[in-house]
Amino acid sequence: MNQLKLHRRQFLQGIGVGTAAVTLAACSSTEEGADGEKRPHYVMMFDQTKCTGCGRCKDACNEANDLPEGMARLTLERQSDRVEGAVCPTCGKTECHCDRKYVRVSCQQCQKAPCVMVCPTGAAYRDEKTGIVTMDGSKCAGCKYCIGACPYNARQINDNTDVADNCDFCLHSKLAKGELPACVQACRYDALVFGDANDPNSYVARLLAVKNTQRIRPHLGTEPSLRYVAKLKPEV
Repeated sequence: MNQLKLHRRQFLQGIGVGTAAVTLAACSSTEEGADGEKRPHYVMMFDQTKCTGCGRCKDACNEANDLPEGMARLTLERQSDRVEGAVCPTCGKTECHCDRKYVRVSCQQCQKAPCVMVCPTGAAYRDEKTGIVTMDGSKCAGCKYCIGACPYNARQINDNTDVADNCDFCLHSKLAKGELPACVQACRYDALVFGDANDPNSYVARLLAVKNTQRIRPHLGTEPSLRYVAKLKPEV
C-alpha cells in the first residue's frame, strides 16, 4: 500500500503540461503493432474537480482483480491548497473539512515504460493488441527491478501470486469481457473517463481536445497515459 502512495509535495512538483524533454532510447515507439497497423492508445482521464474521494473505484478494482487484503492497485490521496491556520473561505473556521481535493495515485501506463525496459525476463511487457503495460505472471522472477525503476512508486508484489503487480486498466478482467475498467464503472460522479485516444470519435479523445489536462513528471520522458484535470483553486 505504501508503495502506491505519492507524497503530496512530490505530486505537486511533478505534475505538469508539455512535451517531455528526456527520451528513453531503449524503449520503442508504441504507435504501431508488429503487423504495421496503428494500434489503440488507451488513456484514462481523472477529473479532480469531480472526485469526492468516496473510494468506490478502489473497492471495485480490488474485487475485479482479486487483490489480497491490504493491497490496492490505486489509491486516492487527499490534498489541500489551504495554509494551516488560515480561515476557510467557505465556513469561516481555521479548522474544517470543507476543502476536499483528491488525486488518483496508480500506474501511469507510460508509453515509454521504464518497468518494461528493465525487466530481465519479459514478464513486464506491453500487450501487442492494446498497447497496455501488463504482467505475464509465469515469467516474473520477483526481482523487483520494475518496482525500483518505476518513478511513480506504483508497483508492488502481490502476496497471493508473488508477481509484481500494476494497474493495467483491468486488461485481464473487465477489458477481456469487453467492459470498461472496474474503477470507471464504479465512479458515480464521472471523475474517470477511459478510451482510445487514437480514435478521434471516442469520448476521451474529444475531451482531451478541449480539456486542459496534465501529466505527472512529464520531464522524465515516460509519456504517461493517465491524464489529470486538476483543481487548481480551493473551493469558495
